[in-house]
Order: sequence, then structure tokens, then C-alpha cells
Amino acid sequence: MLKALFLLSAIALASASDVLVFTDDNFEDSVAEHDIILVEFYAPWCGHCKRLAPEYEKAATTLKNNDPPIPLAKVDCTAETKTCGKYGVSGYPTIKVFKHGSPDDYNGPREADGIVKYMKSKAGPSSKELTTQEAFEKFIAGDEHGIVGFFESDTADAKKQFQKLADTLSEDFRFAHTLMPEILEKYGYKDDIVIFRAKRLHNKFDESQVKFDGTVTLSKLKTWVNDNIHGLAGHRTQSNTGQFKGPIVVAYYDVDYVKNPKGTNYWRNRVLKVAKKFADAGKTVTFAVSSKDEFAQELSEFGLESFRDKPVIGARNLKDEKFVMTEEFSMDTLEQFVTDLLDGNLKPYLKSEAVPDNSDNAVKVAVAANFDELVNDNTKDVLIEFYAPWCGHCKNLAPKYEELATKLADEDEIVIAKMDATANDVPSTYEVRGFPTIYFAPAGSKSSPKRYEGGREVKDFIKYLAAESTNPLKGWGRDGKKKKGKKTEL
Repeated sequence: MLKALFLLSAIALASASDVLVFTDDNFEDSVAEHDIILVEFYAPWCGHCKRLAPEYEKAATTLKNNDPPIPLAKVDCTAETKTCGKYGVSGYPTIKVFKHGSPDDYNGPREADGIVKYMKSKAGPSSKELTTQEAFEKFIAGDEHGIVGFFESDTADAKKQFQKLADTLSEDFRFAHTLMPEILEKYGYKDDIVIFRAKRLHNKFDESQVKFDGTVTLSKLKTWVNDNIHGLAGHRTQSNTGQFKGPIVVAYYDVDYVKNPKGTNYWRNRVLKVAKKFADAGKTVTFAVSSKDEFAQELSEFGLESFRDKPVIGARNLKDEKFVMTEEFSMDTLEQFVTDLLDGNLKPYLKSEAVPDNSDNAVKVAVAANFDELVNDNTKDVLIEFYAPWCGHCKNLAPKYEELATKLADEDEIVIAKMDATANDVPSTYEVRGFPTIYFAPAGSKSSPKRYEGGREVKDFIKYLAAESTNPLKGWGRDGKKKKGKKTEL
């Protein structure tokens, strides 16, 4: 009996969740209990919902302990149809922020850190007023960087500009301000704005506090924050990647400030030492450290594999070209790699399948290594499909696309092509967010390809190409109708 009770208790603990569950019966009353709450409308069979679930759960646990707490909830739309219908849910997951009962679409990240940061920015004022020494110490001891305004008067011009800054950037950074004379006196700041870097990231190469110097305007404050917030080698995560400008050099390894802060900083300090050399020399380059697990997809894009427990290095220049350090990590190899990167002495890394023999292919196969030759440098019009091998819509399209290419085989000025976008780098001029994505690249205008938004039947493609082709098709008129062959006299 005791064994059974213990087992039931263990199961209950394992399934415990900090995500609230709402139904048609309690939704309105439950939402009304909270000043702000995030609600996910989902379906149990939805793949995107399943991928979101662990991140949503982690965010719920973190925000439960926030000051004040911010609850996260979910609604199963396959069961609670009345509520989901009322809020216009047509796809899954649909996420909404309810503030004082009023819904607004959630447009933030889909991973835990990003959800936490986004919801903190939505709860309460964009800048938190610190009225006690205890509150101040608690704020600057946080796990994330904080930006604090020290003001003698609530009407100071610097205070007004600071508030505008907080209103503009509060979704990305934490802001607070204080008017308390004892805090101003202790820290020696008066009408000043200061970045307090997260304590977990303090090191001997960076200042832990950075004060703004100059004329206080919104534009100058924004530039100052973006240039200084992360220091010489910041902790780059999925939720803050956009804050790191190029050229950027990233060290990927087992970055974990919760379970292994000492090991994390062991390698980061070596990156910092190299970063300091380039900063002292006036070189413009951004350094960062990132978790190899969190950025597994990015590592795959770089073709990088771990050197046992040592960091691996990837970089991007201002053209967004990729570069990899092939040598085993050391401060010397990193310094030489960055020097070669800045001097333009490195060959960009291209993720590419082997170049195929297209001589017998109706649909020409493009890979990263032959893309310029087949598509960009080609003097012909090109219709190209970007696909994924696992994509059901792509598989359905395949026979029609093959039929299209066969029908146009005699059209010398048009190429029908396809590319596996999961196995090859896609040029930046082609934005691919889903599959299949199809573009038309006209001869002479390869830098401005056109997204194809038409039907997926063979006749739809032919009608589009007949109208858009640089040179008229031989077999079809501009209206897409097939030309009649000339009769021969006997």
C-alpha cells in the first residue's frame, strides 16, 4: 500500500506544472483575476505546440517567481471550443497577452528566455522605480544586465530621455530608476544613466558598471546601450542574438551559468583576453559565447563539430558570410583566426551538397556550390523551388514540377530548378521560411528574384512563366495558351 502511495506521489510530482489550465467554464473569471497573463491556445496533436510545451513550462516556472508573479496558462481548443471561437483562434499555437482582461496578440519569441523577457517588459512600467536600498541591490544582482537612471528630480531632462529609452527598449533590457538621495550618494551618480552588467558575467577585463557620457538624447542613448551592454564577449542566447552586430566571432561550448558557471567562465575568460587585445588595438569586431546545445542548428549550418570539451569558433562578416576556425581552440589560434577574418584572408564556409550531374535532369538540381552558375550567373530565366526532403507539400508538388520541366524542355531560355534548403546554404536574396518556397529569377535581374505566389498546378506555372519570361516562350503565348503548330501542305 505504501509503495503504491509513493508511486502515485512520484507521478503527481513528475506531472506537476506551473502552467495554469483554463476551460470554457472558468476562462473569463480566471483571466480577470490577473493584471497580466499569457495564454496559449493549442491542440494536443499540433507539432508546433509540442515543441513549444517545454519552453512554455520553463518560462512559467521562472515567471511564477517573478516580482510580481506573471502567470502562464493554456487552453485546449479541441475541447474548449467556445473560448477558442470567441478569441478567433484559427491556427495553433495562438498566444495572447491579456492585460486587465483585454487580449493582445503575442509577437515575442517561442523559447523560455525570450518569453520571460517579453512578459517582464509587458508587466508594469517600462522602468521600475527603486525606492529602497534593498530594492536597488536586488535589481543590480539580477541574472541579466540592468540599466539604471540616477536622478535628483523627477522632472530632470535626463529623466525624460531615460524614460523614452526605457519605453523603446524595455522588451530587450531591464530598466530601473531611483530618486533616493542615499542611493545617489552611495554610488556617486547624479543625473546619470548607468549600465550594471549581470554579476554572473563580471570579469577582470570588463567594467562592471558603464556610465553614459555625452549629451543625453534618445538616439545617443540607444547607440550607447547597444554598443556597451554586452561588454567584450557577451553571453549570446536565442533571445538576444539580434543585439550582437557584425563582424561577430562566437565561441560555442558547454555554456551553462546555472549548473557550471566556473567551467563556463574558464573558457569565456580566454575569449575575453583575446577580445581585449582587439579592442585595445581599435579593431571593430564583436565577440560572444553561446551554448553549443542551444545553437545546435547554427553549429550544423557552420559544419562545426566539438573538439572534445573545447570551444569551436564560427564567425560572420558584414556581408553575412560564414567562416569557421578549423584549428583546435587556443588563445593563439583564436587571435590568428580573427586577424585573418578582419584582413579578408579567409575563405567563406559554404554548406553544400556535392555538385550533381544535371545533364539528364529535367529539373536541374541546385546546391550551394553551383548556385551562382546555375541560377545567379545564368543568362536564362530560372524558376527555383526550395524544398525539404521531409515536407509533405513538397512531395505532392514533385511530380507536377517534373512534368512542368519536361513540358518546357525545348524552351531554351528557361531553367526549372530545385534546391534542398536543409542541406545547402540559401543565398540571402532568397528568403525561405517554409516549404516549398518558389522564386522566379529573371535573366538580368538575379539580385531581385520574385516570390512565386501562384497556383501549384502545371498549367498555373506555365501561365505565370509565359507572362513573366524575359523572352517569349516558343510553345506558348503570353496568355499562357499553347501555340498551334503550323499545318504542312501535302
